[in-house]
Amino acid sequence: MDILISENIKRLRTESNLTQEQLAEALNVSSVAVSKWERGV
Repeated sequence: MDILISENIKRLRTESNLTQEQLAEALNVSSVAVSKWERGV
């Protein structure tokens, strides 16, 4: 079973009840970056 990093990021973010914007702020990156990570771009 292959679990992609992008799937892990989204799963962990949603389990933590964080929006992409909140995660981006915590990591000091843009919300666009988080979105790209979650889409595997």
